[in-house]
Amino acid sequence: MTTASTSPDAERTDLLAALATARAALIRTVEGLGDERAGARPTVSALCLGGLVKHVTAMEESWLNFVTEGPSAMSFALPEGVTWDDLAAGTAREYPKWAIEREKEFRMLRGETTAGVLGAYEQVAARSEKIIRAVPDLSATHPLPEAPWNEPGGEWSVRRVLTHVLTETAQHAGHADILRETLDGRQAT
Repeated sequence: MTTASTSPDAERTDLLAALATARAALIRTVEGLGDERAGARPTVSALCLGGLVKHVTAMEESWLNFVTEGPSAMSFALPEGVTWDDLAAGTAREYPKWAIEREKEFRMLRGETTAGVLGAYEQVAARSEKIIRAVPDLSATHPLPEAPWNEPGGEWSVRRVLTHVLTETAQHAGHADILRETLDGRQAT
């Protein structure tokens, strides 16, 4: 039995390779689909294949912005007079722009194409790889932005961000596989 290298470059390469595998699994679920089918919702869920790719693209871009810019890249500010409880209950008199944009991530909007959604994902993936390869230390941290789902005072390292992006991508690739099989019986994996 040989032991794997534990150098920072080997770890970085391994994490990026695992992320590339998860991305490929997600992309396979939309192969051969036209725009209408990529936007179809074949289950009781509001999820569609194009929307999942859009969401993963936005999530990855947001977290890599966090790596380069810190918590200011992820603002979860609420409109004046709106509380997190209002937002959770669906009773907010006004919704923050970030929440509205997040809702749009999960569906194909008028004028969006499968090719466009995949092209945007490809660009974000290429940028992410450049950032991760350029970061001197995967242990470098930033404080998490204030939000009820983040631990107060918590910090995430570049490594933690990368593993989070990998986990989210793999999770949504699984969702997408179920949606694709529901649409036309094709198993993408």
